[in-house]
Amino acid sequence: MIYFFRRSISDRKTGMGWLALLFGCAAVLIRYFTGPFVTPAGFGLSCWLSGFIDIISLPVLVPFAVCVMLIALRYFPSDVDIGGFILLWLVPLNFYYSVDRSLLYSPLMLVLVPLLWTAQSLGLSFFIGCILKYRRWYVIIPSILAAAVLPLTAATSWWAFYVQQTQIGCLFLFVSLMPALISLIVEWSARRIRNEE
Repeated sequence: MIYFFRRSISDRKTGMGWLALLFGCAAVLIRYFTGPFVTPAGFGLSCWLSGFIDIISLPVLVPFAVCVMLIALRYFPSDVDIGGFILLWLVPLNFYYSVDRSLLYSPLMLVLVPLLWTAQSLGLSFFIGCILKYRRWYVIIPSILAAAVLPLTAATSWWAFYVQQTQIGCLFLFVSLMPALISLIVEWSARRIRNEE
């Protein structure tokens, strides 16, 4: 739903949506046959690592890296919608999580995880867009740092909710969502200005 809303306010090229869905289906098959990469033992660091690698951040970072690689290889144009590519990649994985009986009825998996995926997808795309658009050191350095921290804050938000530290979880969720919200506001404003001209 976020994907279609974002397309309605943006003029970016979506870039081979069928390829993103195909890669997403392949990722689900790999996930199904390999299982989790990290088995949590308790509620500490191993639980956070499990969330980072298996649930929250790595599922977003892999399509992000693939899309950037396809841009570098000139298979995609440089102005392709990275966030849209990641969101489409995650559709099959979201469907898999929604029908997996071991995860059924878990608000963490059905609500929080897609929200954090969206936050990272749009946030990473926003920071890459800032780097490509402005190309100034005072924009590039903070954008790189923010892009590096975003997956960590998203995983920390999930972990805090998982261990029932709701206030910490809400704080990190807010921090994770800020770049995505700013991205949507900027794209909507730019579209509105173009329509008025």
